[in-house]
Amino acid sequence: MLQDWIPELPLAEWIDKVVGWAEDNLKFIFDPITKGLEVTTDGLIEFLNWMPAWLLIIILMAIAFFAGKKRGIGLPIFILVGGLLIISIGYWEQMLSTLALVLITTIISVIIGIPVGILMAASAQTQRVLVPVLDFMQTMPAFVYLIPAVTFFGIGMVPGVVASVIFAMPPTVRLTNLGIRGVSTELIEASDAFGSSGLQKLYKVQLPMARPTIMAGVNQTIMLALSMVVIAAMIGAKGLGPEVFKAVTQNQAGVGFASGLAIVILAIILDRITQKFNAAKR
Repeated sequence: MLQDWIPELPLAEWIDKVVGWAEDNLKFIFDPITKGLEVTTDGLIEFLNWMPAWLLIIILMAIAFFAGKKRGIGLPIFILVGGLLIISIGYWEQMLSTLALVLITTIISVIIGIPVGILMAASAQTQRVLVPVLDFMQTMPAFVYLIPAVTFFGIGMVPGVVASVIFAMPPTVRLTNLGIRGVSTELIEASDAFGSSGLQKLYKVQLPMARPTIMAGVNQTIMLALSMVVIAAMIGAKGLGPEVFKAVTQNQAGVGFASGLAIVILAIILDRITQKFNAAKR
């Protein structure tokens, strides 16, 4: 048997030792991150809960209306009907917690992901190093991210945000890199001919031309963050995820469908709004 000739590789034990060492020696890094994310997440949830439901619905309707350059009222009407439906089935408060998790995950992914994508576009060597890392981040089962997240950040919303960022950030990085690399060489040569510096070329030519592709990456990041809502509920993240998780574990079809419907409505609203922003910039 071939298995008898191959020595056993104690990979799991090595990983456990590395995680244990990091848990014991890197608290000075993880504790401030935990505290910062906790304050930010709780603050955003409190703010959204403080805002009257009708006001948030009107704000979202206005954003959708003006993002579409005042053309079409289909999405604003959908936001009105969807918001009223979520209120009527009793999941408004949970929806707000889910919205906060998705927003914070997306903001962190954009803050980290776009600069990393720019670095990849600027250096072929950096791209060769980071592409396998991004492949790893996207293909590793999302449940696995919960283990180190709980180890380093405890339970609750913070590890949910951390796991969601790791899982949802790759599309922003990839499409930022793709968008910048896709800028025509004629434009780059014209920019060089006018004596633009590297930063001027980036901010005035490459990023504006790559904006639709970058926004497509942000849209995918939002959708992936929403897909982590139920998984993050397993480590104590608040929102609609715990309702779905409870429905599955207790075989409550009605609760599962109602909470799942609220997630779908939120996903459609966020997806269509970002698509309208993308279309408006073209």
